[in-house]
Amino acid sequence: MPDVTPSPKRVCSTAALQETDGLRKHVSFSERRFDPSKLPVDMLRVYTSLKERFDEEYALLFVFNMQTAMEMHRAWNMTLLTSKTLKKCSEMVGLRMTWELGVIKLKFFMEDGDFELQRKVPYDYDSEFQDMFMRIASALYSGHLTVHEALLFQEEAKQGKHTAKTGLFIRDYPGRLIVLPAMSSTCAVIFFGGTHKEAGVAALCGLVTGLLEYGLLRVGGEATLLIDLAVGLFTGVIGSLFWELHEPKYCLVSIFMGTLYWFFYGTAFVVGLVEILAGELETGVTRFMAVSIKTFVLCVMACFGMLLTVTNPAQVWNDQAQYCGTIDLAVDWPQYSRILLYVGCSAAVLGQYRFRLEQYWRGLLVQLAGYEVQFQVSRYFVDSRRDTGIKDNLDVMASNVCGAAASVVTACFLSAMMDKINSIYYAQLLQRGAHRDETDSKLDDILYGCISGVVKCFNCIGIGRKHDQHMLELEKKLYQQSKEVKDKDHPRSDIKLEPEEEDLLLDTIVYAESMNIWAMLMPAVYQLVPGSMIARMWFNTIIPPMDGSDENTFAGLMVTSISLALGLIVGEAIVETFAGIVHLCCGSKKEQEQEKDFEAYDLGMVGSAPDDNVSEESAWQL
Repeated sequence: MPDVTPSPKRVCSTAALQETDGLRKHVSFSERRFDPSKLPVDMLRVYTSLKERFDEEYALLFVFNMQTAMEMHRAWNMTLLTSKTLKKCSEMVGLRMTWELGVIKLKFFMEDGDFELQRKVPYDYDSEFQDMFMRIASALYSGHLTVHEALLFQEEAKQGKHTAKTGLFIRDYPGRLIVLPAMSSTCAVIFFGGTHKEAGVAALCGLVTGLLEYGLLRVGGEATLLIDLAVGLFTGVIGSLFWELHEPKYCLVSIFMGTLYWFFYGTAFVVGLVEILAGELETGVTRFMAVSIKTFVLCVMACFGMLLTVTNPAQVWNDQAQYCGTIDLAVDWPQYSRILLYVGCSAAVLGQYRFRLEQYWRGLLVQLAGYEVQFQVSRYFVDSRRDTGIKDNLDVMASNVCGAAASVVTACFLSAMMDKINSIYYAQLLQRGAHRDETDSKLDDILYGCISGVVKCFNCIGIGRKHDQHMLELEKKLYQQSKEVKDKDHPRSDIKLEPEEEDLLLDTIVYAESMNIWAMLMPAVYQLVPGSMIARMWFNTIIPPMDGSDENTFAGLMVTSISLALGLIVGEAIVETFAGIVHLCCGSKKEQEQEKDFEAYDLGMVGSAPDDNVSEESAWQL
């Protein structure tokens, strides 16, 4: 096959950046070079071949795109969203690259299949990394970073150099030992009808299971395969011991579900259904089966723990049902208490997802919007049918569709609002446009003062990033030297920065990009999804109810999960419809700017798949 020169469209080249980026025209950046010798052997081999065939920058862009996919596309990320980011990056930098994104196995192809690499990614979730690596890619293909700077930033991100110290503490064990008991206890009450007794036992189980996971992860290797087995077993043993040795009795369902909620992959279940509806059958079905089997393993081991502890597990399981659901949060609790409990549970979930601490308020608002809409719609149907005796799943369906759609709309609204505010704030930090001291508008002064005050406050209480605070000090230097450079009578010809100041500037360039909406929406979906319903189905399979009741748990599971998936699609359809109307009303003068703005709020659930290998036809195209 003859060599073909790739597209010369390189918005990330040093020459292009100096022409288009106003700050780089005056700031003398030191040369930063990524060391490819540290790459894995197979990736280094492809890099070397591409460098000889084309040029170094082209080869490094392949490395960057591949590493972006590996870090973004964890098991709970949307396949279509990752593909959209990779395709956008490939188009903007002229990269001939295709890919197949499985649930945990990724394949990458270069130059019409001349090169192929495969990778296996962790089956976990990392909201901060999904957000950060999408921002890095956006900064690259938007013409704000060179490929060397982007690759080095990726390395620093994985080393934790761009994460707050408090965030680093809860990212991994032992810091997560604080988060797991808090989540177990609050979930036992808010979702599974437990009381303070069940919350206490669930917290103990959460601590023990966290220690087990921590220990097995430290051992590493094949020992990690035992995590689900050990977690389920010890949860069953501890819960059963409290049933046997303590009076009054406990609701084991609340204890088991609250503890194992950390290990249920309910989000992946709904994501799988969304992908099936969108035409991504392979990844959708794989997620569906993986979640079901993993949950079954946890349930089996919890029942085995009961078998080791009590003499008649089946009888105990049926007897404990009378102690479940003894409180009604809508009746027995004041509304503010219920909401505060849910906010506490939501904060623990954000910790589980490694959500950026300084952005917790965003995540909490999205979670609370989805929960409250779901709760109020459900209560409306329950109250309206209280005297009719009619029992159906219409209330579940309606509340889930509305709750999921509310979460999507809230997430997109917050992103649009904060993107507008941040564009003014970061324009001041990066000297993009007129400085606030040079304009008559007071809005810039107010917004900059408010956000800078929040940054200082977060750093004061220990949850903010030091980079953000130090950038406030660097902004004064940049502005002063920018004025001197523009002054013809001043001898200064460029802006000189120290190496650590250059690091601050690059960090600010990346964080000036829009936030990954799915990274903000994912924790809310996690709390709405039916991971616990899958567990209920398996528990009923292992220990059938003795009263002969034939409750179709699987039907309830499908109603819940499908309605949530449809709610996500409906929510994005509402956002895209509204965005389209605004776009039409704005006229043609700002057409390109509006299209770029609205691209940030496309979650990939509505419309055609962005992968070249996928048909452009879609059942959900508006």
